This record gives sequence, C-alpha cells and structure tokens, in this order.
Amino acid sequence: MAVGVLSYKAALSKREWSAMGQPDVGLTESAVRRIAKILSAEGQATALRVSVEGGGCSGFQYRYDLVQEEPAGDDVVLSKGGAVVLIDAISLQYMSGSEIDFVDDLMGQSFQIRNPHATASCGCGTSFSV
Repeated sequence: MAVGVLSYKAALSKREWSAMGQPDVGLTESAVRRIAKILSAEGQATALRVSVEGGGCSGFQYRYDLVQEEPAGDDVVLSKGGAVVLIDAISLQYMSGSEIDFVDDLMGQSFQIRNPHATASCGCGTSFSV
C-alpha cells in the first residue's frame, strides 16, 4: 500500500485533505506502526515532524518532534495507517528519495532515515553530509 501525500486546505473551521500523488519520501511498515502507536498514546500530538537542521558530527542532523500544529502551506504530509509525518519544503530538498524506518535491534530502538543523497554519516545515523 502506498503512502498518501496530502496537502492541507483551510475550509472555514474544518480540515479538508486532498490526495496529491506519490511522495518523495517513503515510510516503511515498521515506521508506520511505530509512529501510529506513538501518536495514539500521546493524546495531544497529531503528527511527527521530521526536519533537517545544521549540526551533528557530519554537518546536518535529523530532528524528530511530536507536534499538534496544522501543516504549513509548504509541508509535505505523509499519512498511512494512523501515522502522520510532516516534512517542510527545505528539509525535503535534503531528504528527497529517502525512506524513514523504525529499527528495533540489539543496539536499541530508533528511527533511521536511508538517504540516497548522504555522502557520509556518523555511527549513530542521526547526522549526515551531502
């Protein structure tokens, strides 16, 4: 099942969503399950915002925030199986073609992003360079 890309439209006092096509960033089934579980347990949060910011040991780092905000006009909204992910347009430039995964192994649990544009990354997988 494909992830839906949605755009937000204000319509008086209600939210109205419309499908826009295929996303430039993918979600694995593991990520979908984990995000949906977190959002359902977190009462106030309506989405997981994933962004790219300067910093980290490799130059850029991913940031994950639980938010209860409406999507901004330039946000890409990934929605599937109760999971909602927001990515701003600037971060999308660095993340295009990426896949967001949730990994649970002997090293622990974490969200990981497989980014085809990353030329280097740190050992923990949260920072990268392009």
